Amino acid sequence: MNRRAGREPLPSQVGSAPRPDVRERLIVLAVLTVTALAALFLGVRDLLAQTPEQVLSLPQVIDLALERNREVQVADLGYRVAEEQVSEAWSNVYPQISASADYTRNLKPTVSFLPAQIFDPAAGPDDYVKVQFGADNAWSAALTVDQPLFRAGVFVGVGAAGRFRSLQSEVVRGQKQSVVTRVRTTYYNLLLSQEQRRLTAESVRRVRQSLEETRALNRAGLASEYDVLRLEVELANLEPNLLRAENQVRADRRALAVELALDEPETVAVAGTLAEMDLDDPAGNSPANQQVLSFTGVSDTEFLGLVGGGATFSLEGRTDLRQSELTEDLRRTEMRLEQAEYLPEISLFGSYAVNAQQNGSPDFFGSGETQRATSAFAGVRVSVPVFTGFRRDARIDQKRAALRQAETQTRLMVDQARSQTESLVEQAQEARQRAMGQSLAVQQARRGFQIASAQFREGLSSQLELTDSEVALRQSEFNYAQAVYDYLVARARLDEALGRVPGVDAGQMAQAGS
Repeated sequence: MNRRAGREPLPSQVGSAPRPDVRERLIVLAVLTVTALAALFLGVRDLLAQTPEQVLSLPQVIDLALERNREVQVADLGYRVAEEQVSEAWSNVYPQISASADYTRNLKPTVSFLPAQIFDPAAGPDDYVKVQFGADNAWSAALTVDQPLFRAGVFVGVGAAGRFRSLQSEVVRGQKQSVVTRVRTTYYNLLLSQEQRRLTAESVRRVRQSLEETRALNRAGLASEYDVLRLEVELANLEPNLLRAENQVRADRRALAVELALDEPETVAVAGTLAEMDLDDPAGNSPANQQVLSFTGVSDTEFLGLVGGGATFSLEGRTDLRQSELTEDLRRTEMRLEQAEYLPEISLFGSYAVNAQQNGSPDFFGSGETQRATSAFAGVRVSVPVFTGFRRDARIDQKRAALRQAETQTRLMVDQARSQTESLVEQAQEARQRAMGQSLAVQQARRGFQIASAQFREGLSSQLELTDSEVALRQSEFNYAQAVYDYLVARARLDEALGRVPGVDAGQMAQAGS
């Protein structure tokens, strides 16, 4: 609406009253001044009442996650269990040595009856003599040794435990990759929600300011009731969006605090601004944005090589495929362990024992050779399994089927991994191109807002036109932030898909920044 339309300019005269357009500008200037002072006062008040935030960069968040995340701690404890299982398996190779000792106090020693004719030939056949066996005190001690010489199942079991440990080590790596990728995504979520809150708050502030100015102009007869009503409706629509944006920021903060095991999620903030992030010129960004863009496992050069199939990607570092391959090895070893049950077992054994008996008060192991005796023996034991009711055959068939199942699962996962990786490359490239298009839209919307502002200051456009241009600018900025967010999330998932997650895999730390 052109406020100057339909008005004839009056000739300038000395001492004459100000022209309507001059008076209108003075009113607008006064309203703007009062509104700016009120906004400054409210901003200072809100700043003083605001709780100090802990601004974390992306590398700092990743370091905290790897140190404090509970899922990573659980995976580390699982690896410790696997290490102890390896030690337990090796214990079956070493000699088994045991020692025992006991003391018995015969309160009433055992008595046996022997035919009296043994001692007196003249005794009758029904006559017996009581003979006491054992003394009041009896001691015994023994030391036994058992050393396996050939036990195929033991050595195969050691190999199986070692493979299980390797599998658990890869599980730990995979868990760290998953946590880092999830934390990166949560970090980007918080960046996006902060951007949404900032843009929405700026729109609300601008509409409130325009509403106050339009109300003042309406009271001066320079604006219609429709202009006021339209701004009131727009403000009523924006305020719930601001509340929704603030709630989303708090939700993303809580999600990030859970990943980092922090107790005060409301004080967590992340460094970086999506709307100001330049994907084409990383070095031209702010330090915080540079850290966000540099925290990648696959460099920009490698990524551009993958776009359009210009370069082949390797899945050797992908953790789920490596876990599947290690599972195959473990299943193969378990099958061999069952097959080893057909082989004989050979072991050495030996024992040394001391026995003593003595009457009267206890005297440890007696007082002489007449009360103490020793014994020792050694030998070789060979055990050959003959028949166990076809149990071994059934168990071998079970393990063979499990091995085939693991091999089939690996082939399926390879095909799925290739499809997923290609899709992520396409998603990242699409988001990057969308960001380039939205960057141009932001420039055009910013130029449009500058033109509308200049026309409003000159009285050539209405407050509503200025507000519309400002809303278009904010929407363009958010669309650009959304495109950058989609690109960063796709790149994070691509790093995980290729098994090259920064902060976890060797050789990727240089890409992560610090």
